Amino acid sequence: MAGMQIEVGKKVPSHVAVIMDGNGRWALQRGLPRLAGHREGAKAVERVIRAAAASGLKYLSLFTFSTENWRRPKAEVEGLMSLLGSYLRSKKEELVKNRIRMVFSGRIEQLPQGLRQEIHLFERATDPGDLLTVVVCLNYGGRQEIVDAVNGLLKRGFKGEITEELISANLYRPEIPDPDLVIRTSGELRMSNFLLWGSAYAELYFTDTLWPDFGGEDLQKALDQYSGRERRYGAV
Repeated sequence: MAGMQIEVGKKVPSHVAVIMDGNGRWALQRGLPRLAGHREGAKAVERVIRAAAASGLKYLSLFTFSTENWRRPKAEVEGLMSLLGSYLRSKKEELVKNRIRMVFSGRIEQLPQGLRQEIHLFERATDPGDLLTVVVCLNYGGRQEIVDAVNGLLKRGFKGEITEELISANLYRPEIPDPDLVIRTSGELRMSNFLLWGSAYAELYFTDTLWPDFGGEDLQKALDQYSGRERRYGAV
């Protein structure tokens, strides 16, 4: 995949997570329906996946649809689900060819059956990808993930002390390392219930750029800033 080159000696995070915000405002500024902003946001996803792979990242998590987003108008929710299904059908071969693995994280069992089946087939098809793993956070909530982890332990009859290690091992995707850097677009300065457990010591980067306008150069700005930070994890 052609794209940015890794600068020798530069500190590159292993896992970057993105709160993709601003699709609706992008559409509103142009007098377009909100779904048009989501379609343009899907193009930004493609750009950022290419840039992430070229930058040497190993994991990229994308906050695609939260557990709270079901409160949006029915037509918008249905349009988003249709857009996701279309993406899965049209991009599978390209991702496989470019060694991109895509997995899903969240309350996937609550999604429509047809979409669940497409997700299952998509994950199997892209599983051999070893260049970059993209984690699609879908029907996802950070608090819900912690609750589900604890409830999972209780349902299996666990009676001992619940430790941080146990919760981490029972998250939706325990094989995915914690994010090193969390990016939020559109100028909002909050986490919005995203990866609350895993982001405890993540570096945060906020940009005014709306998600549909975000691309490789924007990602590189975030990576450059990350490279200059010192992560101490509570130590001196």
